[in-house]
Amino acid sequence: MSELSRRDLMAASLAAGVILPLGTPARAQGKPAELKVGMATFLSGGASVFGVPGRNAAELFIERINRAGGIGGVPVRLIVIDEAPGVDHLVGEIRRLVQSERVDALLTAISSGSCLACAPLNEELGVPTLLWDCGTQRIFEERSYKFVARSQANATPEVLSALLYTLKQKPDFRTIAVINQDYAWGRDSWEIWRTAMEVLKPGVRVVAELFPRLGATDFSTEITRLQALRPDIVFSTSWGGDLDTLIRQAAERRLFERSTFVLALAESSLERVGRTLPAGVIIGARGDHWYLHPTAKDTPAMKEFVAEYKAKTGQVPIYPTFHAQQAVSALKTAYDKAIAANGGNWPSPAQVAAAFKGLEFQTLTSGTMKIREDGQGLEPQLIGTTLHHDSIPHAVMTDMIIVPPELVTTPAGQKSVDWLKTLKPDMLAQVPAPLPFRA
Repeated sequence: MSELSRRDLMAASLAAGVILPLGTPARAQGKPAELKVGMATFLSGGASVFGVPGRNAAELFIERINRAGGIGGVPVRLIVIDEAPGVDHLVGEIRRLVQSERVDALLTAISSGSCLACAPLNEELGVPTLLWDCGTQRIFEERSYKFVARSQANATPEVLSALLYTLKQKPDFRTIAVINQDYAWGRDSWEIWRTAMEVLKPGVRVVAELFPRLGATDFSTEITRLQALRPDIVFSTSWGGDLDTLIRQAAERRLFERSTFVLALAESSLERVGRTLPAGVIIGARGDHWYLHPTAKDTPAMKEFVAEYKAKTGQVPIYPTFHAQQAVSALKTAYDKAIAANGGNWPSPAQVAAAFKGLEFQTLTSGTMKIREDGQGLEPQLIGTTLHHDSIPHAVMTDMIIVPPELVTTPAGQKSVDWLKTLKPDMLAQVPAPLPFRA
């Protein structure tokens, strides 16, 4: 670089309020040879029963995009990293993806603790990021983001919908216990339930608050205590291998016969635990996700996905696969939107991130979904009660409700706990009528 061009570049940079390192040429945003997308999920450990299906679905839908010509004519390459070693490891991996692999976008992550750590980092790095599965409501309630959005719901609508369903189906319960994993998700989701319950059904006695460690393999102490206390309701938002183990150990000791369980994330465990999960358990799907969805199971898009996913993995899709589909769909739609807004030219990272706000994209269950201006996705919630059906080797859902996101999602600019305290019991009248299971 000549001295003249170096001075000209520095002068232009200073005028624009940007400092460029010497030796770095100014470049127009050209179309890349490939679009690199980093994805954080659990590839090992107990949570891999949840994380690997998410990866499988992301691969499937990216393969579809590439067969159709890519995004804006650019093929997409997915680079997947393991979330299991912990937050410190994940933070280092995210930096590596951005600084060494030079990924163009990120899909992070499953654990709420991971997202709480990575969202500020991804914002700092200036990479368009979709939170593809983590549930913590704190992300957009505690700060605003330019580069980060979420392509699904958060803990508040997921937990509140389960509570509303329980109040409709079991209105006379008087005692409750919680057994949740001891980290951000488990603690926050219990705070949401308890805060809303105290408003919508005051006077319920909490007989036990049990928080086994994340990744626990033995729940005998907790089960013994619940057997002695016999609460009307046992609430849990545990997930993955932890939930599978809890279900098997609770069934072995006949705990399901003593209390009504509300398992807000249990859709993902149905196939793995088979008929060990008895009839009469209230379960949720973290969104309106189920391969036997009451209104979407026979649509061409759902049938094609279920068949393709079974052929790829030998399993039925569970809700992480739907969350992965939503993230891939939202990312492609955002790029298409940003390219169109940029006159057909390849967009900058900031332009892609700006396209997240107000974005509407296709899903397999609700048809379309929207991301709010604050970055939060608006997703319906499917809740039902387990039933055993002769033709299906695992429990299914019946008496299902699909709760609209507008009823149960904290308004933008408010904190969930504060908003929940303003709820009125008459909101129960707005809960949709239940739908039966049809094979």
